[in-house]
Amino acid sequence: MASASAVRVRFCPSPTGNPHVGLVRTALFNWAFAKHHGGTLVFRIEDTDAARDSEESYNQLLDSMRWLGFDWDEGPEVGGPHAPYRQSQRMDIYRDVARKLLDAGHAYHCYCSQEELDTRREAARAAGKPSGYDGHCRELAPAQVEEYQAQGREPIVRFRMPDEPITFTDLVRGEITYQPENVPDYGIVRANGAPLYTLVNPVDDALMEITHVLRGEDLLSSTPRQIALYRALIELGVAKEIPAFGHLPYVMGEGNKKLSKRDPQSSLNLYRERGFLPEGLLNYLSLLGWSLSADQDVFSVEEMVAAFDIGDVNPNPARFDLKKCEAINADHIRMLDVKDFTERCAPWLKAPFAPWAPEAFDEAKWQAIAPHAQTRLKVLSEITDNVDFLFLPEPVSDEASWNKAMKEGSDALLRTAREKLEAADWTSAESLKEAVLAAGEAHGLKLGKAQAPVRVAVTGRTVGLPLFESLEVLGKDTTLARIDAALVKLAG
Repeated sequence: MASASAVRVRFCPSPTGNPHVGLVRTALFNWAFAKHHGGTLVFRIEDTDAARDSEESYNQLLDSMRWLGFDWDEGPEVGGPHAPYRQSQRMDIYRDVARKLLDAGHAYHCYCSQEELDTRREAARAAGKPSGYDGHCRELAPAQVEEYQAQGREPIVRFRMPDEPITFTDLVRGEITYQPENVPDYGIVRANGAPLYTLVNPVDDALMEITHVLRGEDLLSSTPRQIALYRALIELGVAKEIPAFGHLPYVMGEGNKKLSKRDPQSSLNLYRERGFLPEGLLNYLSLLGWSLSADQDVFSVEEMVAAFDIGDVNPNPARFDLKKCEAINADHIRMLDVKDFTERCAPWLKAPFAPWAPEAFDEAKWQAIAPHAQTRLKVLSEITDNVDFLFLPEPVSDEASWNKAMKEGSDALLRTAREKLEAADWTSAESLKEAVLAAGEAHGLKLGKAQAPVRVAVTGRTVGLPLFESLEVLGKDTTLARIDAALVKLAG
């Protein structure tokens, strides 16, 4: 197996649909492993499935990698000594390797029809035997081959597995052994000549001199097949060595089921649209199977890279917890400097997210409220609802919020609060707080109860940014006008 020197790892997604968080976690662990060892990350596109792959998904993959901050040393748009890095452009290579495997006896033509395969599998199951391929075409006599060809059968190419156990040391799971009856001969080329993943993936890893294959647990059962293929490729001079394998734990979703592409919470685009920071999302995804230390959940990507060791990955399934993901993202939002925070919020302060007219946006008010908003957000998209009261002609208030805040006596409280606020110092949030506190005391209320009607009258919401800093930024005239409007509504 490969040594840790001159580390070369790869991330090789298929361009099918939106990237999902399990894919991102795999990319992250490969990227961090390469960075930690001063190695090379090869970004390769496995686009041989013409029916499912698309150029749109390919471009989305590249965009996602850039957004996450992953840089690759070889691959699309970067180039490298093993180009091209899209499998659809490497078909001649695969055909040549398949021919060499056939010529050397490591592979053979299989003429079995799907119906015949299904019949024999069912019979094997009924007899309590392994139901994989039974080797029917392994040693066909020339006459049988001629008969099949006369029938017009188009053969696939199968790899000939050795009749002996295959043992390897998984970097995450330790030593694993597969018995030969559980790893039957497998197809590597379709009947139409198209190479299968089972061939192209190891061939590319061999030719690109990949030293460590870090991938999902769902691919663990294919590892003994690939190791056998590697041994054949080494014999043929195609490969230099067998890479080390590490299989990452499943990411589980709701109901402790494996998180799939079809689960809404698995889509990377969802997290981008909600305003997760790349560093917050990556911090959380790194915790799905790994940890920096027992008592530190929040850390930078740089800290992760410095500490990352594939041997520390936990083989047990990891559950995706959206609330914890949001909490960690909130910590990363608070870690930004204010200028960076205001710039990252920009998309959510204009169309199509912002409900206010573009000319109503006031940059000075935004800059003044931003430090207070930064302490309250879990995701950046929440900024729109939190600051809309500053830029809309009147606050957005739903009936439930209004009824919750406007209890009996709220009109009297608001009149007193208006009086106190009118006399307050509007250059000081503390002075505005004292005004509302005094109004509450005049009506036998503590600050929490006293400020609720004021908040809904002015901002339209029962919760939001710090109230008195918000009033200071909104300004005296607008605040008092909104309290007046609330009093009219209460009277009506």
